[in-house]
Amino acid sequence: MSTSTEITSSKSSIENELAATPIVLTIAGSDSGGGAGIQADIKAISATGGYACSVITALTAQNTQGVTGIYPISGEFVEQQLDAVFSDLNVIGVKVGMLSDSDIIHSVAKKIKQYAPQYLVVDPVMVATSGDLLLQASAIDILKSELLPLADVITPNLPEAAALVGGKVPKNEDEMIAMISELRQLGAKSVLLKGGHLEEDTNSTDLLILSDKVERLSNLRINTRNTHGTGCTLSSAIASYLAQGYKLQDAVSLGKEYITQAIIYADKLNIGKGHGPVNHFYSR
Repeated sequence: MSTSTEITSSKSSIENELAATPIVLTIAGSDSGGGAGIQADIKAISATGGYACSVITALTAQNTQGVTGIYPISGEFVEQQLDAVFSDLNVIGVKVGMLSDSDIIHSVAKKIKQYAPQYLVVDPVMVATSGDLLLQASAIDILKSELLPLADVITPNLPEAAALVGGKVPKNEDEMIAMISELRQLGAKSVLLKGGHLEEDTNSTDLLILSDKVERLSNLRINTRNTHGTGCTLSSAIASYLAQGYKLQDAVSLGKEYITQAIIYADKLNIGKGHGPVNHFYSR
């Protein structure tokens, strides 16, 4: 009898442990090369302690050298995927990445409002590391009006931030700081302005823009060309840490530390002929 009780107790304990795994949904495009998009998101969420599920918004013909084709998924089918995930899984955090047109942005925003996940991280993906355009220009206004105001944090890089506020791409940290007021006006609860494009700087400095203050996060810049998928990876890690219960500032700090380590170890991989991916599972 005691053995049966012990087995039942052990089973219950295992079930509770499994149930505690935070579920994080990534809504993004697929990268056939595996370094960015949905593929990078799933790796980052898994490596940082979450359970990853996904909704694909577009298929890309893509590798480390560039994007040669984009095939958008219909808004209707994106909604079907979202209904399937939310109706069954207890999604705590959502990361949104590539949304290639207005129809898909409408669909995603509608379902986010309907299901109201606890945390929403939006990476306003517009340009790939290779320089290829991933978001139609006509869709930017829809993104700003319908989706960004729902976010706990948005994570634009400097070209994306410039596109969102209709300004010039910052060339130094002072010009990043000058964008703060306009970025706050986008309506998200916070903005992580990423300074990775300031390649001449010794450090890679990001600004976490909150409603009442700005926090500066800086790490030594890593000299590597293998940075494919950095934005996808960082935003997914932040969503994963938020879903695990970390406060926003801690989730962002942990996410930045994770992507820094993934970049440090990127050269241990030998993937492709162009900008290779970061090393998501560097600790293994």
